[in-house]
Amino acid sequence: MKYLSFNEYCKARFGCKVYKLSVDGGFTCPNRDGTKATGGCTFCAGGSGGRFCIGGNDIKQQLAAAKELVMTKGAAKYIAYFQAYSGTYAPVEQLEELYHSAIDSPEIVALDIATRPDCLSGEVLALLERLNRQKPVIVELGLQTASEKTAEAFRRCYPNSTYLAALNALKAKGIHTVTHLIFGLPGESEADMLASVRFACAAGTDGVKFHMLNILEGSALAARYRRSPFELLSREAYAALVAKAVALLPEGVVVHRLTGDGDKRILIAPEWVKDKKKTLNLIHKEIERG
Repeated sequence: MKYLSFNEYCKARFGCKVYKLSVDGGFTCPNRDGTKATGGCTFCAGGSGGRFCIGGNDIKQQLAAAKELVMTKGAAKYIAYFQAYSGTYAPVEQLEELYHSAIDSPEIVALDIATRPDCLSGEVLALLERLNRQKPVIVELGLQTASEKTAEAFRRCYPNSTYLAALNALKAKGIHTVTHLIFGLPGESEADMLASVRFACAAGTDGVKFHMLNILEGSALAARYRRSPFELLSREAYAALVAKAVALLPEGVVVHRLTGDGDKRILIAPEWVKDKKKTLNLIHKEIERG
């Protein structure tokens, strides 16, 4: 079974190996600041758990510090990646300053922003459209599941219709759009998880990111897990599920991630996510077997 990896996509688009440099714009989220809720989604860690700041608050300093971490990998070009919390949740003037600061350097070939579908106002969409004319813009939307019941349980605080509207608005402006999906959310069956993959593909997502549910210190889900531990997917079950999910993807949909990096400082469970290499090897074996 063949799929289009993010690495292959970047080599075709930019002509060389490209690495993401994570930066932190100091954003929060309407699900944390009281606009829609407080405490965030139940799987989201509090405090510094969602922060990715390296090298101070200045974006250029963060990029320089992040670049130092990957210099030995021989990267020639980079993507500035606003990863922490909701990367479009700020006044548009502030966003414009942050984004321009991130893409000023010639070695930064694209801008990648992770955000919520309900944080894309008309002004923000117009800004992203302008930036996309200068350098490619990638927007990652945190859908996590297409089950409205599951989404309500983990306090997502927006309906699927909001995701669909955001995806359509971004695609209408020619912006590469990625959908985040979490496998292993409490109460979801394999059929539910694969239905979420089908939903995102039917909606027209350009890419996907798969992630195993992590139980993180400081999250509401961690408190629940400690009170009454619930079953989490094993590495083998997760790998088999991802292989099935990849098989559902239409031609041209980019797989930006097969599994995530659990924050070892605050990870409670599952322990196996700490060994990403072993997990990826197993996923690739399952994909090849399919």
